[in-house]
Amino acid sequence: MRDVRVAAVDLGASSGRVMVGEVGPYTVALRECHRFENRPARVHGTLHWDILPLYQEMLAGVRTAGPVDGIGVDSWAVDYGLLDADGALLGNPVHYRDERTNGARDNLERLGAQELYATTGLQFLPFNTIHQLSAETRLDSAQRLLMIPDLLAYWLTGEQGAEITNASTTQLLDVRSRTWATGLMARIGVDPSLFPELREPGTVIGDFGATPVIAVGSHDTASAVVGVPAANERFAYISCGTWSLVGVELDTPVLTEASREANFTNELGVDGTVRYLRNVMGLWLLQECVREWGADTTELLRAAAKLSKGAVIDPDDPVFLPPGGMPARIVEACRRADQPVPEDRAAIVRCIVDSLADAHRRAVEEAQELSGRAVDVVHVVGGGARNSLLCQLTADACHLPVLAGPVEATALGNVLVQARVLGAVSGDLAQLRSLIRGSQQVTRYEPARSAL
Repeated sequence: MRDVRVAAVDLGASSGRVMVGEVGPYTVALRECHRFENRPARVHGTLHWDILPLYQEMLAGVRTAGPVDGIGVDSWAVDYGLLDADGALLGNPVHYRDERTNGARDNLERLGAQELYATTGLQFLPFNTIHQLSAETRLDSAQRLLMIPDLLAYWLTGEQGAEITNASTTQLLDVRSRTWATGLMARIGVDPSLFPELREPGTVIGDFGATPVIAVGSHDTASAVVGVPAANERFAYISCGTWSLVGVELDTPVLTEASREANFTNELGVDGTVRYLRNVMGLWLLQECVREWGADTTELLRAAAKLSKGAVIDPDDPVFLPPGGMPARIVEACRRADQPVPEDRAAIVRCIVDSLADAHRRAVEEAQELSGRAVDVVHVVGGGARNSLLCQLTADACHLPVLAGPVEATALGNVLVQARVLGAVSGDLAQLRSLIRGSQQVTRYEPARSAL
């Protein structure tokens, strides 16, 4: 085995960064070398991702990283770019928060919710790729569809493909056979040839100059789950950022009617695993409030921690999905739910955090019940691991200890999959996670006695 140095490109809904990971047989260390904003743009009423500046920032980060042995790219799910016959991009990708999928519920009923779930195992979300394609106006000119990280990898290497963890979020993949659901594509009027060949994490895609570009868990949550420092299989995870992805790791999907009705999803993970989870709206509510107020998040959380538990609302109410006007929508939701109406910013923040903790509890409890997988601990990774109030309230709500960290779980998962391909480490997910436990700090939150 040899030490390696790799670049992890991690694109989130509000920012991106390039991390350098140095990995040896017993150590893994990360350093951020470039961070940049991800600012969507609304043009003629449609919300787009500004993808070319993201690509340029990614290149700048890779150059800043210096000589590396590999490059891996991960990003958010469900969104895509369309290419013409010459491989040129047909306009900026549309943002999943755009209103074009507002009629997705009708589309779901037309396809048959039970049959769709039995094939794809995916929860209903109005912005899933299958629903976006029903509203797509550029398909007649398109020859290829590439998910966001696959599009960036194509620009780096010239090679087209579909990494399977992100492909599984399209609601167009057969979750049992791990192949494209071509019959389903035909039913929605989409040519199956639009979709490239699938590839697994750990595949070498091609070269950027002399550097191999390696397929990692390109859905950022897939990489984040690799980065969970779990000691055994009896764990739940919360990959907490703009969204909270709450679930357990399984070997096979859960496709029961009870699972569908509970709106749980079966997304594919690294090494043939299944990420059985539910999407919770996450810190988006807090991020939008802070953006509107122009306030300091730390001070707001400190003030909220001094308050007792107040209003609890459903953070997954579709009313919270679009950007803008979030504080007023939260206040109105409290009124509709006959909950105490928050009177100031601290009370609104306390409402958000209490509501997220309660949503985390429901998801953890239902994941155990529906999958038959009991858990002893909840791991919180991602940016939410810094939010001590949310971590403590989640421990209290779940009646389970919460282990918070690492914050950089996604980059760690990205780096370690690359390092395994390059021969710096070996073994299964348990061995990769043991490396994380030995090198990364976590904070433990015990449930309060009053909660128990």
